[in-house]
Amino acid sequence: MRIAVVGSGIAGLASAWLLSRQHEVTLFEAASYFGGHTQTHDVEQHGRRYRIDSGFIVHNPAHYPLLTRMFDELGVASQPTTMSFSVHSQASGLEYNAATLDTLFCQRRNLLSPRFIGMVRDLTRFYREAPALLDAPGNSPTLGDYLAEHGYGSAFRDEHLVPMASALWSSPATQILGFPARYLVQFMANHQMLQVAGRPQWRVVQGGSSTYVRALRAHWSLHERLNSPVRAIRRDANGVVIDSADGLEHFEHIVLACHSDQALALLTDADEREHAVLGAMPYQANDTVLHTDASVLPRRRKAWAAWNAWLPRDPNEACTVSYCMNLLQGIDAPEPFVVTLNRSAAIDPDKVLARMQYHHPVYSHASVAAQARKPEIQGRRRTWFAGAYWGWGFHEDGMRSAVDVAAALGVPWPIGGAAAHAVPSAAAEMQA
Repeated sequence: MRIAVVGSGIAGLASAWLLSRQHEVTLFEAASYFGGHTQTHDVEQHGRRYRIDSGFIVHNPAHYPLLTRMFDELGVASQPTTMSFSVHSQASGLEYNAATLDTLFCQRRNLLSPRFIGMVRDLTRFYREAPALLDAPGNSPTLGDYLAEHGYGSAFRDEHLVPMASALWSSPATQILGFPARYLVQFMANHQMLQVAGRPQWRVVQGGSSTYVRALRAHWSLHERLNSPVRAIRRDANGVVIDSADGLEHFEHIVLACHSDQALALLTDADEREHAVLGAMPYQANDTVLHTDASVLPRRRKAWAAWNAWLPRDPNEACTVSYCMNLLQGIDAPEPFVVTLNRSAAIDPDKVLARMQYHHPVYSHASVAAQARKPEIQGRRRTWFAGAYWGWGFHEDGMRSAVDVAAALGVPWPIGGAAAHAVPSAAAEMQA
């Protein structure tokens, strides 16, 4: 069959890679590179060259089994990394790095701070009590309501849990507090984050994450269309007509591996169900800067972590996150390489290496309910939807959605073995 895949993030890459084993596939990408959030920058500093990631960074075999399987099949090497997390409050001057007891109390005065000790106590209580949400009947409260109902302090809420979730989902605090509490706890439980010990070893791709994109392109056989934005899509009795920079083309099936809002905008004949489901899963833009300005990291070097949340003085402003890529990618360099989201004005322009804008899904009770309605639109009128928005918004979710689409179109993975879609879906895990 002739199949079009629109979008080359992980969902589009994996869909094209798998489907091209048995079908004639054309991959459309509006940008000048394949990969979407998988983007590695070649940087030269002080006479040395570095490859720095700015989008997809980490994975682990336990919670990214499909992605790990693809890396193994392609021969993509990885290396261990740290997932340490720090917080710096502009208003109070609080700094801590949750990696060890020494870095947690890098400000020794916090050993005698009732507020800080209360935050640590609430953290261990949350680990102990929050899993009960997974077995509670009915709809869960929002995270904000849950924390208030159970008497968690403002220090734990504002200086740990919300910044941590904001860093994970690149979302402002107000949106995090509106998350379904069960949704957040299910994610944390699934990723072994509700425990102090026994957490998984996280890994990064050696040589930068775009290494796996190069490996995919070396192994697949399909029609590549870079710099080829799709303008419109309509369905007819015989298939799908795509209007792109290359003109009108007809395909038997289409995989929309772009974001949910982009997919809806492209469908000129979207029906009521497509509007209802896709329209309930919006995305938000996040300004992203790769730079070498250490001033956005905590003042104390001991507080530097892989993920560094910054809490602004004005509580109405969104907290932001800066990733220390030296720690994450194991880079030995005389100055830090930092990826900062939504704090562009604070960065010295002379230290900026690249500017990007990434879009991330926004989660709410409505979006989680829309995920459960996926069967209502999937595969109808020869149209398939793949993307990380069907799960928690991470690489494995995009990979899983692609594997499910490929299996539905007659390409189980691996061919001749157990089908990959036998792994429980992320959507099913979330609804448990």
